[in-house]
Amino acid sequence: MSHQLSTKIAANTLVLTLLLPLPAFATNGYFQHGYGVKSQGMAGVGIALPQDALAAANNPAGQAFLGNRTDLGLTWFSPRRGAEIVGNGAISGNYDGSGKKNFFMPEFGYVTQLSPELAAGVAVYGNGGMNTDYAVNPFAGFGSTGPLYMNLEQLFISPALSWKLNPQHAFGAALNLGYQRFSMKGAQAFAGMSQDPANLTNRGTDSSTGYGVRLGWTGQVLPTLTLGATWASKVRMGRFDKYQGLFAESGDFDVPANYGVGAAWQASKNLTLALDVQRIEYSDIKAVGNPINNLFAGNPLGSGNGGGFGWRDVTATKLGMSYVYSRDLTLRAGYSRNTQPIPADQTFFNIIAPGVIKQHLSVGGTWKLGNSELSVAYTRAFKNTVFGANSIPPGPPPGMGGGEAHLHLAEDILGVSWGWGM
Repeated sequence: MSHQLSTKIAANTLVLTLLLPLPAFATNGYFQHGYGVKSQGMAGVGIALPQDALAAANNPAGQAFLGNRTDLGLTWFSPRRGAEIVGNGAISGNYDGSGKKNFFMPEFGYVTQLSPELAAGVAVYGNGGMNTDYAVNPFAGFGSTGPLYMNLEQLFISPALSWKLNPQHAFGAALNLGYQRFSMKGAQAFAGMSQDPANLTNRGTDSSTGYGVRLGWTGQVLPTLTLGATWASKVRMGRFDKYQGLFAESGDFDVPANYGVGAAWQASKNLTLALDVQRIEYSDIKAVGNPINNLFAGNPLGSGNGGGFGWRDVTATKLGMSYVYSRDLTLRAGYSRNTQPIPADQTFFNIIAPGVIKQHLSVGGTWKLGNSELSVAYTRAFKNTVFGANSIPPGPPPGMGGGEAHLHLAEDILGVSWGWGM
């Protein structure tokens, strides 16, 4: 395939990818557990093991070792989420938040070698998202009407450059250009706790854009051992003006900074083992990290230090293996475990956003088809339940009668991608 033809195909594919909707339901909080189908098949590892043109989403230095390459993928998510409320006279019961069960997220990557030392590329991916859809509104007993629905979607376009210092070491930088959408229905119960109740709920879809950077290094420190490190800045997004009565700082909703280290060890000619440790700083984003208890200290929803979801930072540890079974078939597997972000005393407001997954088990494979290849990955995100403790404020307003909210989430993820070289 000629370079000119490949470039044209890549450009057209990128346009088609951007035209697709990008709903998502991610699993490390609201981040995906892995970027690129090959990475997903190894539980999300990728900091020290670039495998496809989505490398810039994990560590932009990795694209220096990929040659000329294009990858196009689609991932299907099927989450099962909900809540149980006990000990509250107005709203106790079981609530199913899985009104929408199927989500699809496309991804695209393109890398070209500008010289033996310099590579350029772009990764297009969904950084994550969150969705709940309760036909029976858990907050109806407190004055909410209609179903409870929330949807957050995030798309990133990351043009990147990487430079080989020598054949073993490379540095990379990517510009993270972000676009996000948000909508909420059925949260009228919290109108009395907002500084701007007219812009709290049922305002349709709002969007914002922003930018940040990702830096990375990867280096072969021993003949069989490669290390990597990456850091992504906070992505400073514009405000959700239609929801400035919901999120702290009048609708501000930035994407948190994150960083990680990785190692890839070639244990034998055919077997590679990889380990990543990633940290996501949710607590630094006020809309996400402020506890709901701030409401009762004179900080209404939407104010500068307004109550939020009370999320903690998340640490994810990922272990994966890749085995070259034959010239045309590579097999993958992996396991990851992360701290989940929602404390037991913050479960009530997080009925809206129950991102409580802790464990993933993944399998996958790649079949070579001439100059192209087909990759698949399946991930089971095991069900996790967070049991509330002192989670519903007691007493009359501003209290809500006490009791506990218990949250649960499980998910199946299937990814398919097609990649080819030039």
